[in-house]
Amino acid sequence: MVRVKAVIVDYIGTLVNASYYNMDASQRTLHKALSDAGFETGLEEFLEAYTQAHEKYRAVRYEQFREVTNAVWVCEALSNLGCAVSPEDFRIKVALNVFFQRYVESLELRPYAKKLLRRIKEHCKLGLVSNFTYAPVVYGSLRKLGINQFFNAVLVSDESGWRKPHTRIFQDALGKLQVKAEEAVFIGDSPLEDIKGAQAAGLKTVFVPSQFFSLKELGESGQKPDFVAQGLDEIYRDFWKIISGL
Repeated sequence: MVRVKAVIVDYIGTLVNASYYNMDASQRTLHKALSDAGFETGLEEFLEAYTQAHEKYRAVRYEQFREVTNAVWVCEALSNLGCAVSPEDFRIKVALNVFFQRYVESLELRPYAKKLLRRIKEHCKLGLVSNFTYAPVVYGSLRKLGINQFFNAVLVSDESGWRKPHTRIFQDALGKLQVKAEEAVFIGDSPLEDIKGAQAAGLKTVFVPSQFFSLKELGESGQKPDFVAQGLDEIYRDFWKIISGL
């Protein structure tokens, strides 16, 4: 039996709950932040341009699994409204920080998350792989929640360029952790992005239901993880069983 040398975890949903997110309110917050930064556009015309750009790149993200950062579609929306701007413009980054502020503040650790991370870290390498379009949200919230110190490697799709379930982002995580696929276990809440993706990359998998995905949805997906937990507390209690029995 191959010894497990690393555990890799998903972030949003698996380790943390997001208690606040309202698309309409968030888009209006973004428009105000961009206006404060000097991009003068009407609210309704901006919302229409933003929605069109968002949907355009959503197809790329979910069909090709290529990540596109928020700055790209915000820039495209503004450009279509006559504003001269590039995705690297610092004013867009400032506006995006405001856009995501309430979201970051709403993230809360799930029960047993910190205990589980500490236990994993004591016995093997620990990685995190997250699908997120704006990497500063992940890094900032990891620090805010006091868990950034546990990870040997953090990969965010914004920086990787690839989204789960594409095998490339899992392979990159294995490379950073310097372990082989058969030496790693992935813990996640998404049947397709986490379980299907990790298994395609050769990793063993643990499914944990979340506010986004239920055990029923796992069953309907047809995916077969190596271990199914009711919560992080079960993974914590059965840590050695999971590590040695997969």
